[in-house]
Amino acid sequence: MIRVLLVDDHSIVRDGLKRILAATTDLQVAGEAASGEAALALVKANDYDVAMIDMSMPGLSGIDLIKRLKLEKPKLRILVLSMHGEQQYAARALKAGAAGYLNKDSAAELMLGALRKIAGGGVHIGEAAAASLLQAREGLPHEALSDREFEVLRLLVEGLGPTEIGERLHLSVKTVSTHKTRILEKLNVKSTAELVRYALENRLV
Repeated sequence: MIRVLLVDDHSIVRDGLKRILAATTDLQVAGEAASGEAALALVKANDYDVAMIDMSMPGLSGIDLIKRLKLEKPKLRILVLSMHGEQQYAARALKAGAAGYLNKDSAAELMLGALRKIAGGGVHIGEAAAASLLQAREGLPHEALSDREFEVLRLLVEGLGPTEIGERLHLSVKTVSTHKTRILEKLNVKSTAELVRYALENRLV
């Protein structure tokens, strides 16, 4: 039996995933968490085969959560289930230690297949994720951004201001502004409008 930990801050999403997994004979929901902090506590106290995590949750989430989980339990397999397209985050998630990346729009059968493949030691990526990994090898400007800078970039493009971004990521406004300045320098753009254009041209949104 494959023991799965579900990590998503929306209870309706977790309930839906539990129903899908309950219909199988080889996958069992062995735990669930509504935050990254709660997931980390569960992983410290229990053993799971696969953790299926959302990328965007309040507090500890995304790349930071993947790294912390792998640090705590190196053998834990991680499948990212996210609303963000593979092109945005897949390469970074895999680099951080995830074994697969799946969009929340994916069919249930694809998700179950990905869980089984990852639990068996494989890796699951889609075409967009493969393209993203190829881009990383080609050395596009946004690949030089740190994980935190990339997160700030995504929120800036979504239209959030420094104060809102600071609240979302638990950073000071000054730190967010510093990240923004570095992002503009690394991407060689001069304004938020140009930043949005760059993100659209490179399918980061």
